[in-house]
Amino acid sequence: MKSIYLDHAASTPIHPEVAKVMLNIMTESYGNASSVHQFGRSAKRILNGARDSIAAFLGCFPDEWVFTGGGTESDNLALFGAAAASTDKGRHIITTMIEHHAVLHTCEELEHQGYTVTYLPVDETGLVSVADVEAALREDTVLISVMYANNEVGTVQPITEIGRLAADRGILFHVDAVQALGALPIKLHELPVDYMSFTAHKINGPQGIGGLYVRRGAPVHPRLHGGLQERGRRAGTENLAGVAGFAKAVELAVQGQEQRSATALELRKLLQDELERLVGSEGFSVNGNSEHFLPSILNASFPGVRTDVMLMNLDMEGIAAASGSACTSGSLEISHVLQAMKLSGNLLDTAIRFSTGLGNTTEEIEYVAQKVATILNRLRNRD
Repeated sequence: MKSIYLDHAASTPIHPEVAKVMLNIMTESYGNASSVHQFGRSAKRILNGARDSIAAFLGCFPDEWVFTGGGTESDNLALFGAAAASTDKGRHIITTMIEHHAVLHTCEELEHQGYTVTYLPVDETGLVSVADVEAALREDTVLISVMYANNEVGTVQPITEIGRLAADRGILFHVDAVQALGALPIKLHELPVDYMSFTAHKINGPQGIGGLYVRRGAPVHPRLHGGLQERGRRAGTENLAGVAGFAKAVELAVQGQEQRSATALELRKLLQDELERLVGSEGFSVNGNSEHFLPSILNASFPGVRTDVMLMNLDMEGIAAASGSACTSGSLEISHVLQAMKLSGNLLDTAIRFSTGLGNTTEEIEYVAQKVATILNRLRNRD
């Protein structure tokens, strides 16, 4: 049986070159970067080299880069850190209904701490309105957080316009760019953002290592306390192999971004075309924005076949896909993103997310479309 991985939006396989860099460090460089002896100095050079490399590829200063334990910690550090540093100016925060739970749950906790949060709606394609952001601004607004690209439907948000609006009002702006890195060109100093969150495992790097861009002058209170690592912004001994692997993954992702996006777009179009040929345009519906989208994500609903049933059948065929839903203990929790898009019921509970990446081929996509058509035909026509 074939084994086909179409869940790269969740996590990606490590690139061989990344694994090689990490293995070399794990077996040869075991010093603590805070130690002053030769082993520590060697570790420090690796750490600084990784930071310098990432900063160069993403267009920021090395001292604006903070290594974290992943995208979730980066989001938490940005929101909690910025909010705590801005209480003298206000306690109002603006975000959207379709953010990752790392942002939404952080905002909920901030509400428990006395902050007020405005959750902006999106249109039926998952797009945030700049006018809605402007209308939500208040005298006590201190922070806006809007993701660069949605992890479920792939819709890309107008962060440049929102960032300029925030900058004009002196409001801090955070962007979760976890899904955008490697898919969209990012030059941090050319973007009107104060904080931007990243993680390595979405770009064929290791799990458990991330980063937060903090613009020079942007305030951030640390969430972890201990040593003075990361210029006092994130205590804890650095994950040396992780940061080096992350740096290599960023290098490969940025240098190969155009080709990576072109290949992803080709595979996405092929999957959509094959589905139209095999099940008909009336047999499925694509969710998301048709103009502003990540090429690696195709979120589609297949009315008549529940999400969990389709995923189970695909898995039995060796195909790994996902959904905008959390399937737990036989129950289906409808995606908050699809709900915010106000999709009809027959689209809400039948959505599947296919996300492509390293190693996927046109032959695999054709095979997946055939299996989807077979599953649909069997389940829709059973007595």
